Amino acid sequence: MSGKITIYTDGACSGNPGAGGWGAVLYSDAGHKREMHGGEALTTNNRMELCAVIGALSIIKQAPSDIEITTDSTYVKDGITTWIKSWKKNGWRTSARRAVKNADLWRRLDELVALHNITWHWIKGHSGHPENERADELARLGVEENRAST
Repeated sequence: MSGKITIYTDGACSGNPGAGGWGAVLYSDAGHKREMHGGEALTTNNRMELCAVIGALSIIKQAPSDIEITTDSTYVKDGITTWIKSWKKNGWRTSARRAVKNADLWRRLDELVALHNITWHWIKGHSGHPENERADELARLGVEENRAST
């Protein structure tokens, strides 16, 4: 994909922890569309929300790219735009001095974000937004595939 890229992501989990899935829908301004999904047999919803963004950013080979990411996860949006600065400064510890949950994924996301010019958007989940609904369908597909594999 090249040019400006728009990404919609979602994560899902059946049980928390439980079988999880993530989905992403990517559009380029050149008119290309790509859908992707994945998941894990035993995970959490927050991990799947992070994996959705990581999965989408991982396939973008042209860097830097101008990217808009829309997520229904305040955990992802606030984490990458606000909290991560303090976590890194504090050696991947929270303000309460506890280890940051999902630090492995936050580190990977931080590496990928550094390669691009990204604008972040939050949207309320399950509110009828077509691309968010499609990302949710893909995430649920990931859940079903990983539920079947256990």
